[in-house]
Amino acid sequence: MTFTAGRPMPDEAWALLQAWLPSNDAPDRPLMTLSTITPAGRPDARAVLLTEYDEQGLYFHTDSGSAKVAQLAAEPHVALTLLWPELPRQLVVRGVAAIAPPDESAWAYRARSPYLQQLAWQNTPAFAELPDSVRREQWAEFAAAHPDGFEQPDTWFGVVVRPTELTFWTPGVGTASRRLRFTRSADTGGWQSRLLSG
Repeated sequence: MTFTAGRPMPDEAWALLQAWLPSNDAPDRPLMTLSTITPAGRPDARAVLLTEYDEQGLYFHTDSGSAKVAQLAAEPHVALTLLWPELPRQLVVRGVAAIAPPDESAWAYRARSPYLQQLAWQNTPAFAELPDSVRREQWAEFAAAHPDGFEQPDTWFGVVVRPTELTFWTPGVGTASRRLRFTRSADTGGWQSRLLSG
């Protein structure tokens, strides 16, 4: 993956994102389902936290050694799904993953809770294999060894998904649900919108 400048999403889609998503300063971050393709061509999915978003795309962060980063390096086309069951509504973003700028990743790490900052250090395959009692002991020892907080680990990795398609699904009130889809042209880079059945 490389960092490349993307094309901003259209104004209407950006306005909907701002209305649907919490502000970037809100402490509670929504979960997204990140769907990728494995090197064998099979689908894979997992939940990631939405760190922030802007007119260029949606950002999340992970360990550079994770399976999802390897999958993104081989095939950067992904989908993100966000659900609001209580409303209800749904957003599906298809796009291309790229490396987030270093200053964005540094900001994102500083904005994390102490728990998530520590998780970035200790959420490793080796740590996962330890018995729970050992995990709790090592977790407490690591926290005690860093009373002034945690520096950003070298493996902290930021990804921005630059949309090529955004689909906003809303239910019908006394009628059928429908989707509003924005699609970016691969030829011109311009955006088109259309309404689809739910």
